[in-house]
Amino acid sequence: MATVEMSFTPLPAHVRTARLVATAVARRSGVDEALLDEVRLAVGEACSRAVEAHQEHCPAEPVRVALTGNNGRFEVVVTDTAKQGTSAAAAAPAEMADGNAAPAGERAATVAEAAQQALPAELGLAVIEGLADDVEIAHTPAGLSIRMSWPSAAAAG
Repeated sequence: MATVEMSFTPLPAHVRTARLVATAVARRSGVDEALLDEVRLAVGEACSRAVEAHQEHCPAEPVRVALTGNNGRFEVVVTDTAKQGTSAAAAAPAEMADGNAAPAGERAATVAEAAQQALPAELGLAVIEGLADDVEIAHTPAGLSIRMSWPSAAAAG
């Protein structure tokens, strides 16, 4: 089966479309019906993370998804181009290091807010790793790429 590629504007409404397309391609690739919910949830989580990153860092850039079913595997790669080094979680310690640091009570709130923002991102990756048969997460200077795969029957037609 050839690769199906799509890109979409980083809006939460488009995540549903990505899940539906991924499920359809997985089914056509021969992924067992019992695994389709895992595919749908993992792709939704990966796309949601990418949308969130793009909205914060590069709202004009599209989220990219590639779906391939061959050699007994169904593979999905979700790629964002958000440079996440400037996220709130990474920025909080830098803000405290400057000469205009906030009072201790405000610093604690800033650190707590940064930790809360970082936790869902790591939790999302853990969810993806629990749903997909095989996961590779690649941090690049341009962003993040999440490759997920599941076993499938030989490509039909």
